[in-house]
Amino acid sequence: MTKTERHAELAQQLLACDYDALTPVQRSVIDLIATEAPSALNPALKSDDRSFWDRTADRVAQIGGSWSFIFGFFLALALWISWNVGTRVFGLSFDPYPFIFLNLMLSMLAAIQAPVIMMSQNRQADRDREAAEHDYLVNLRAELEIMHLHDKVDALRDKEMMQMIKRQNETLKLLRKEVAALAAAKG
Repeated sequence: MTKTERHAELAQQLLACDYDALTPVQRSVIDLIATEAPSALNPALKSDDRSFWDRTADRVAQIGGSWSFIFGFFLALALWISWNVGTRVFGLSFDPYPFIFLNLMLSMLAAIQAPVIMMSQNRQADRDREAAEHDYLVNLRAELEIMHLHDKVDALRDKEMMQMIKRQNETLKLLRKEVAALAAAKG
């Protein structure tokens, strides 16, 4: 059986469809089943091809989305306000109440941090989508392999049942001959 015939047969058996009518994902699964090759992980999921700025954005998102950052930021705000309120009488206050410079710094931080976190989330969503596509491929293959195994087991069971019926018929023929021979001997 040629490679093309094997693929066409598997497509018909497992998906009840012609090989040419399959989607690219379904074809790749049929190809994997036909070659009995393991499902390899997408190379894009194995490698870290992020640029310096991508890694920096991911690190900012990791730090900015942590309780450590929140507590550290709260502490920095408390120190900033305490310093500027407590040292006002000595003339050492660099941002007196209403803390305009603090508001400017917080606005700048939010303006920079939000898009950086969104870049990181978009990249992570793309990687998650690739991982989900790989999971779908593996799950589809597993489902089709199980269906294929069921078909093989059913074929073996049918063959075994036919052999048992054949042996039973042969045994019945022998028993009928013996009954006929016994009846002839008595009569």
